[in-house]
Amino acid sequence: MKKSFIITGILGATIMVSCVSKKKYTELESNLFKTQTELATTNQEKAELEEKMAIIEARVAEYNNRINSLRAVNDELNSTNASLYSIEGSTVMSKNSKTKMNETLAMVDQEKLAQAKTLEDSVNLAVEYNLKKNITETSEEGDQDDVQIDIDQTVVMISVSDKLLFNTGSYRINSKANPLLQKLAEVINAEPSLQVMIEGHTDPRSISTGVIQDNWDLSVKRATSIVRKLQEEYNVAPEKMIAAGRASYMPIVENDSPENMAINRRTRIVLIPDLDMFFAML
Repeated sequence: MKKSFIITGILGATIMVSCVSKKKYTELESNLFKTQTELATTNQEKAELEEKMAIIEARVAEYNNRINSLRAVNDELNSTNASLYSIEGSTVMSKNSKTKMNETLAMVDQEKLAQAKTLEDSVNLAVEYNLKKNITETSEEGDQDDVQIDIDQTVVMISVSDKLLFNTGSYRINSKANPLLQKLAEVINAEPSLQVMIEGHTDPRSISTGVIQDNWDLSVKRATSIVRKLQEEYNVAPEKMIAAGRASYMPIVENDSPENMAINRRTRIVLIPDLDMFFAML
């Protein structure tokens, strides 16, 4: 009986130990799963952070490159600005151009130069002198008076008299105008960005022929004749040119005498120059 009680006690203790070990095992297994889950989550977060960090580092490198590029541009602009002179408004010219301008002004009519009140006036006089010298240097002595050059805020307007370009009532160009047009083409071709407008002007006397309907028609045909000649014979790019006709509606003087009507019959070439280009022509 006593022996039976001892055996029963030993079995009970064994069962109790077995039960405690099973519970502990389950708890440990649960903790292991939880730890593995947290580790997997942590690894995923780490990978995401590393990806974000790589993106940030790439952006920082890009911004640094941009900053370095802007610094280089800024240094270049500072270097360029150091060699430029500012004129009234936004007009700027290089030191070399200013030197050549002063050399040109020494050859300009000193009475005209005395009337120049601003630096821009002096620039305009120098540009006018260079243009007229280059455009009319192959013209006959009397023909030079038929070319007038006016400048308004660097916009150059070259007026050529009717008698130098066309016969009366005609839009066919005189052969004696070829040297002038060739020189004009050289000036236009020297500056790729230059835009040119050719304007035809007439006096108010009416005209009507089998080919020409009226003064509007004549003024436009004269402009297109010059545009075609500049394009076809002197290789001026057509996209740089505009052909326009003003008929008799923008006279310079009153049409009250034959002499004044002759002044109003003209072709005007309007262009916007690069100042350095004109002084480089010297």
